[in-house]
Amino acid sequence: MSTLTLCRSDSAERIEHLADHPAIVAKLAGLGVRFERWDADAPLSADAGQEEVLAAYAGSVERLNKEYGFQSLDVVALRPDHPQRTELRAKYLNEHIHADFEARFFVDGAGLFYVHLGDQLYMILCEKGDLICVPAGVPHWFDMGAAPDFKCIRFFTTPNGWEAEFTGDPIKARFPDYDAYRAAL
Repeated sequence: MSTLTLCRSDSAERIEHLADHPAIVAKLAGLGVRFERWDADAPLSADAGQEEVLAAYAGSVERLNKEYGFQSLDVVALRPDHPQRTELRAKYLNEHIHADFEARFFVDGAGLFYVHLGDQLYMILCEKGDLICVPAGVPHWFDMGAAPDFKCIRFFTTPNGWEAEFTGDPIKARFPDYDAYRAAL
């Protein structure tokens, strides 16, 4: 189940917790963060690769592409036994911004996005079927947990793909990581 937890960014004081998808969509839309649920157009095998995944979500991908005009997209999957899971997790754990929006669709599994806007922090648990689009220039970070288990379609509007500018803000130290967040639900 997708969730949204809103906290004060300076103290981590919890302000609100939502588990109702329409309520999460409405709250995030007011911030310019797109959050929606997609269904596959066709069944997927458990080990579906990029071609099968993109074919299964072709209608939704095409609608999003018409709005944003992607330069590229890909499918990435990380499982708990991935030999570089620790290094890959660390890459996304510090607050950063992008020159373009960050869009991810969760084909399978889950991950936790942290969106920092002013004096508030939004922890958004994305699960299978969730699309999240964080606007350009919005500080955020992502945690996949110590044992990542997800498959995502990543969308890029710049030719170089994922490029981040790290803020240097140590804010993440005040908030639970993915594993602690999930354990507390």
